[in-house]
Amino acid sequence: QLRLVESGGGLVQPGGSLRLSCAASRFSLGGYTIGWFRQTPGKEREGVSSISSSGGSTNYADSVKGRFTISRDNAKNTVYLQMNNLEPEDTAVYYCAAHMYGSFWYAPYEYDYWGPGTQVTVSS
Repeated sequence: QLRLVESGGGLVQPGGSLRLSCAASRFSLGGYTIGWFRQTPGKEREGVSSISSSGGSTNYADSVKGRFTISRDNAKNTVYLQMNNLEPEDTAVYYCAAHMYGSFWYAPYEYDYWGPGTQVTVSS
C-alpha cells in the first residue's frame, strides 16, 4: 500500500513562502496523480492543486493560481507544493493524496491514499 508523508509546514508571515513536500514510501509515485488539499476546522477539505503522473498536466484552485506551483520529481518519489505570497486565508492543514484513476482532481473521494497532513499557519 502506498504511504504518503507531508513535510515543510510551519508558521510564516503574510507574504512569505513555504515549500511543502509529499514523500512516498513502499511504492513508486510514478503512476499516480497527486493532489494537494487543505482543511480548516469546521470546513470541508478543499482541493488546492494536482499534478498528473507524468507531470505534464497541473490544476490549481482559483484562490491559489499565480501563487502556488506544484511539481514532482519521480526519481526522488516526491511531489512539491511551492507556496508564495502566502495569505492568512491559506492557514490550514495541508494533505497530499494519490490516485491512479479519476475525473475530478479537486474531489477528495477520487483519491485512494492520504498523508497525515502538515500544518501551515500564516500570521503576523
